[in-house]
Amino acid sequence: MSESFPRLSARTRRFTLGVPRGFTISPEGGRVVFLRTRTGTDAVTCLWELNTATHVERLVVDPRLLHGDEEEDLPPEERARRERSREAAGGIVSYATDSMVARASFALSGGLYVVELATGETRRLETPGAVIDPRLSPDGRHVAYVTGGALRVQDLVSGEDRALATPESETVTYGLAEFIAAEEMDRLRGYWWAPSSDALLVERADEAPVRIWHIADPANPDRTPVAHRYPAAGTPNARTELYVLGLDGSRVAVPYDEEYLTTAAWDSHALSIVTLTRDQKTMRLSTVDPATGSATLVREDTDPAWVDIVTGVPAHLDDGSLVWVAGGEGGHRLHVGDRVVTPPTLQVRAVLDVDHDSVLFSASGDPTEIQLWTWDGHSLLPVSTRSGVFSGRMAGGVGVLAEQSLDTEGVSVTVVRRDGMAVPIPSYAERPGLDLRVSIGRSGRRELATAVVLPSWHEQGSGKLPVLMDPYGGPHAQRVLNRRGAFLESQWFAEQGFAVVVADGRGTPGRGTAFERAVLNDLATPALEDQVDALQGVAEQYGDDLDLSRVAIRGWSFGGFLAALAVLRRPDVFHAAVAGAPVIDWRLYDTCYTERYLGHPDEQPEVYENSSLLADAAKLERPLMIIHGLADDNVVAAHTLRLSSALLAAGRPHTVLPLSGVTHMTPQEVVAENLLLLQVDFLKKSLGIAT
Repeated sequence: MSESFPRLSARTRRFTLGVPRGFTISPEGGRVVFLRTRTGTDAVTCLWELNTATHVERLVVDPRLLHGDEEEDLPPEERARRERSREAAGGIVSYATDSMVARASFALSGGLYVVELATGETRRLETPGAVIDPRLSPDGRHVAYVTGGALRVQDLVSGEDRALATPESETVTYGLAEFIAAEEMDRLRGYWWAPSSDALLVERADEAPVRIWHIADPANPDRTPVAHRYPAAGTPNARTELYVLGLDGSRVAVPYDEEYLTTAAWDSHALSIVTLTRDQKTMRLSTVDPATGSATLVREDTDPAWVDIVTGVPAHLDDGSLVWVAGGEGGHRLHVGDRVVTPPTLQVRAVLDVDHDSVLFSASGDPTEIQLWTWDGHSLLPVSTRSGVFSGRMAGGVGVLAEQSLDTEGVSVTVVRRDGMAVPIPSYAERPGLDLRVSIGRSGRRELATAVVLPSWHEQGSGKLPVLMDPYGGPHAQRVLNRRGAFLESQWFAEQGFAVVVADGRGTPGRGTAFERAVLNDLATPALEDQVDALQGVAEQYGDDLDLSRVAIRGWSFGGFLAALAVLRRPDVFHAAVAGAPVIDWRLYDTCYTERYLGHPDEQPEVYENSSLLADAAKLERPLMIIHGLADDNVVAAHTLRLSSALLAAGRPHTVLPLSGVTHMTPQEVVAENLLLLQVDFLKKSLGIAT
């Protein structure tokens, strides 16, 4: 008997194992370094290299040969970093190279390693403690790393290892991104090498102002609760500062007034920093004189709602032209120098690489597609030509394209040489074994991007199926994309006898700033209205196939909030819900995310009340299962426990499934497998479906 989908999905980390990722192209384009596990069920990530001329692929480092089969012993900071990046695998999950891509550094179980990519010769370097985020200097002579909150540098020739900055207290770290930067700004690093390799720009973060929360493990009462500093909405953030630290021992402060450091970049043209005010309505790009720390404002972007953070910028062409992305005329547009080079109908998602005078970026014309484009200094050129979701890299005239679509399984990776020849990098991911039956279109009054997933065995018009809404529904994230991987779980639920509907409502990206900003000051009403609107629109198209008297909804994180919201405020539409790790009271969620949409709770308390679910507890009249990991440090279990208490006080029956030792990611195989099975069982019983 073949392995069940829930078990296989759990073992493969949702079919991500075995997929090539983390690409680095050598400057001349002759080699591509990347990460991949050896099989689709092996969670140990290895380092590989492809020779683009010979097409020969080579295993550079297998962590098992360095560390045996011992279980990884990760320092707490590395565990936190992986949680923030949603990293589900082990082994070499990240690496950094010198500018010539001759050497690579990585951390493995707290140890510091450097590998000569040409030979595969790997050595472990002695360090005074467990290592976080090692990065080679551009010239490859030094490697910097963080240990015990200190930023240290080791000379790879002499072996001299010294601290450039040591924390002044237990709440201070040098060289690490603080919680908010990592969780909400996609910034997972806290230091940047100078292109001259003689200095670094380093973040100093002090968490002393951040309130301490305690995350207990009720299943093990003998264990001391973990003290976790969490910057909830309206409370203080960590204090961040920047310093230029020279290898000669010099230290130059780089002052800035804004609350958030969103990113920094240091290339041959400028040392740049990007900062954001606490209300996120003003973003400033400045260049810094590394000798004095003085900053010069380059541009200031403002928005009455919020300014979006776009990854990959700032950057510069060879001639020094600034590459930037900013809102304008309803779209996120690419700026090169003093020119706006993309139309407002093309929503720029990210800048992926700058190769001499060319810019590689991702963008959407249709919100269900993410395509690749280049600006070559004169014109816009499409890189991807088929329907789907693409990402990529570019250097030395060589490109790496990763493609996903509804027509093909998994991720297809291709290296495109300068002569146009395509060289594949194989994926070892397992096949899900599902016959996908997904239709993507528009539905409802707002023509929302919507996917309808029917059982493979269902003949349209042969009978009505109970409906399962399966959204995320929150701002700055999408579910409806033209790729098979987005709908695997939805298809499995469909195979259990549901018509599954996935809809992206207002707040989701790809349709312009007005559509995204419709959730300003209200995270509840637009999100719920749009799920109802999409459902009604789909019912008009599939009237003979959907049973609107049996409609359930499930979701995780914001999707969990939306699922609970649905049965509390629209029981006339939704008849059962599974809410996983739901945000219940937005005062308990973090500053950057929450205040972006709802403002400061002291200034707009009514906005927070309207988006909270606690006051709705007495309205519950439908079956509700709430699932929460008790070790979750992102959406803490207090959300679920407070809602459960309010429901109990109102005399409303409900189901709570606590997951001991589980975080927001639920990576554990047994947990991930059984969560799917338990959800199906609960939904079928709640809707009166025979099991």
